[in-house]
Formats: sequence, C-alpha cells, structure tokens
Amino acid sequence: MIVRIGNFFFHYRNALFPLAYVLLFVPSRPLLHDYRVAAVAGLVIACIGQLVRAVTVGLDYIVRGGRDRQVYADRLVVGGIFAHCRNPLYVGNYLLLLGVGLASNSLLFFCAAMPFFTFVYWAIIAAEENFLRNKFGSEFEDYCKRVNRLWPRLTGLSETFASMRFNWRRLITAEYGSAYLWMAAIILVQFKNLWLRREFRNSQELVIWLCALFGVVTVAYGTARYLKKSGVLQSNPVATA
Repeated sequence: MIVRIGNFFFHYRNALFPLAYVLLFVPSRPLLHDYRVAAVAGLVIACIGQLVRAVTVGLDYIVRGGRDRQVYADRLVVGGIFAHCRNPLYVGNYLLLLGVGLASNSLLFFCAAMPFFTFVYWAIIAAEENFLRNKFGSEFEDYCKRVNRLWPRLTGLSETFASMRFNWRRLITAEYGSAYLWMAAIILVQFKNLWLRREFRNSQELVIWLCALFGVVTVAYGTARYLKKSGVLQSNPVATA
C-alpha cells in the first residue's frame, strides 16, 4: 500500500508540492515571537540542507526525477555521500523545507505542510527502495546492511572526499534552479512578515536590502541558466577511486 502511495507522490510531486508551498504565504499565527530570529535560524538550516545536496551531487550523480516521472535507476549508486546515507538528497530536501518553513515563521506551514512532506518523503523512499530491491536484489540488500536509510554514517567521510573529484559544473547545472527557489522563498516570506506586522513602511532600509538580495540571486540564477543552456557548464564524467 505504502509503495503505491509513494509511486503516486513520485509521479505527481511537481504538481502537488507547489500547493503546499502556498501555505508559506498564507497569513498564520507566528511560530516564534521574533520573525527575525526565525529567519536567521531558518536560513542556517536551509544552508545545511543545500550543503548536503551540494556534496551529494558534486561527488556522485544519481538520476533525479526518475524516467517519465516513474522511479528509475540504471545503476545502484553507492559512491560519494551515498556510501554514508542511502537518501542524502531527501535529507537535504527536508532540511531545505524545514529551513524555509522556519524562516516563514508560519505556524500553519509547520502544522500542515511539514507533516505532509514527512509522509510524502517516507512513502517515496519506500517506493524507491522497493524498486531497487526488485531490480538489484542481493546487491541492494547488502548495501542496506552497510548504510543507514537517513542518518548519515560519518566514519570514513574524509576518505570519501579524498578519493573523488568534486564536479562543480555538474553541481551548478543540477542545483541552480532549486537553490534559487529556496533562497527566493526565504526573501519573499520576509516581505510577508514585514507586511503582516505592519513594519513595511518603517523598515525601508531592510526592504531595500531584501530587494537587492532578491536581485542578486535572480541574476545568479539567470547567469547559471544561460551558462547551462549555452553548454559552458556541460559536465564531464566524475573520476572515482
């Protein structure tokens, strides 16, 4: 049952997830008394999530989004961060959502969206593991015995970094879109918080800084997109030891 639910969410996640994101901007009771504390704490957590995703994508690549929006794998990826955690990208995703949700300072998002995302990722992981178990059999079972599903194993992490070449081009190509979305979201929810607290007019300097920051991340996104489309960031295969 949970596998079928996971396959459903995997197939329709690009349509369903934005509906939950809308809750970031719906007026709600505050999560913390000071929205600025929430913003800083949320930014820190989101940056940790992005770091997890960055080192994962930069070291060893896994086919993202499946094939035809179905769970898919052409090989069992066990190198890089996948040697320490079976689902590092989902761990990173969850930290990003947690960070953005905290930065929004929305009690509604935490009470409604975060439980939804928790269930969705649990179901998708179950569906993916069912697929990998059926396709790779004992190879996947042995992998599961060595590596935790979510909690990373830190032993040998330095050796993993030393044995692999970090692919910066692939990182930028794969991550520029999602990185822009969470950074833009954190900036935009600050406008929402200022408006709800009726501090918009009295915080013109902060508003200017937020607008400038939004402009910077938007330009960075546009630049990365142009470099990708022009072929400048075409990734080369990663050499593994």
